Amino acid sequence: MERDELITSSISIIKLNQHPRGGYIASPLFAPYAYSWLRDGTFIANAMDRVDENESAGLFYKWVGRVLQDKRSQVDALVQKHERHEWIDRSEFLGTRYHLDGRDDVSEWGHFQLDGYGAWLWGLTEHVKKTGHRHMLDELRESIEITVDYLMTFWHYPNFDCWEENPDYVHPATLACVYGGLKALGELEGRSELLEKAAMIKGFILEHCVHEGRFVKSIHCIDEIWQPALSGVDASLLWLAVPFGVCEVTDPVMRSTVQAIEADLKHGGIQRYAEDRYFGGGEWLLLTAWYGWYQKELGHLEEARRSLAWIGSKADSLGRLPEQVADALRSPDAYAEWLQKCGEPPLPLLWSHAMFLVLSDSLQ
Repeated sequence: MERDELITSSISIIKLNQHPRGGYIASPLFAPYAYSWLRDGTFIANAMDRVDENESAGLFYKWVGRVLQDKRSQVDALVQKHERHEWIDRSEFLGTRYHLDGRDDVSEWGHFQLDGYGAWLWGLTEHVKKTGHRHMLDELRESIEITVDYLMTFWHYPNFDCWEENPDYVHPATLACVYGGLKALGELEGRSELLEKAAMIKGFILEHCVHEGRFVKSIHCIDEIWQPALSGVDASLLWLAVPFGVCEVTDPVMRSTVQAIEADLKHGGIQRYAEDRYFGGGEWLLLTAWYGWYQKELGHLEEARRSLAWIGSKADSLGRLPEQVADALRSPDAYAEWLQKCGEPPLPLLWSHAMFLVLSDSLQ
């Protein structure tokens, strides 16, 4: 499918799969993904802003605002427990995904994830800057401050990573989302306490998340010393450069990290991490778009365009993009197991379409 056709198709698929109240379904034909994630949704909304579908993006940010506006007592109770050094069970934290109509999701899931909350603050500020709709900051003030208090208190807590895994560790990609959200809002509203916290988080990442000259997938604290828990790379580490800017794309640590991603995870597209068994550990379209986005920012336009073309080649006859493809599986035996358990991998995945739009827009 030609690029312009796929752009049109991607926009249409995203709009058709947005609930009237604003939530984006992660994938309409894959039952486990019949929810709206704050993380995925923010990147989808940001893509819609990039293609001037600002009404769709604004509807999502307002949807999150409504979801969070009644969480003040829950967050205050969590903060008080933290201050009293009391044990907090993971089930007590805010959810990572919600029903499309805004109800809490009470299913068994890796719910304690901070990345979506940081990403939402970042995406909302990007939307306000793009549209000039500063009134949204007042309209969503209660939910913004609930999110700020939540992140300022719990940013360093071990929580599930962006793949709903490894809840006992701290993840640089998650920290990047929190950093990006607090920094963006702090700059937009001139709030020194947010900027100071963001600077602290950046310092923490650079001090504790670098091993042998590159970023690692996850860290943990043993005997009050932070050290690598999972010392390999994860493609989500690209987030530290784009869009959250923990470091520049040219930073030597970032360059070494991307070189490791290329060596360990790159085929035609980009895989998540070396031990991935989910649907066999295939190549993810959204991560390939992220890699292309990074290459574009680095000035490597040919590689960015190759990444975009690779993604486009995976669209089906209806212009739908999957979550991942089984071209170079890390665990072929696991692929069969997941097919038996869940059926085919998610198709379409709105986050794949969103990142295709982001990469395409960045190359315009």
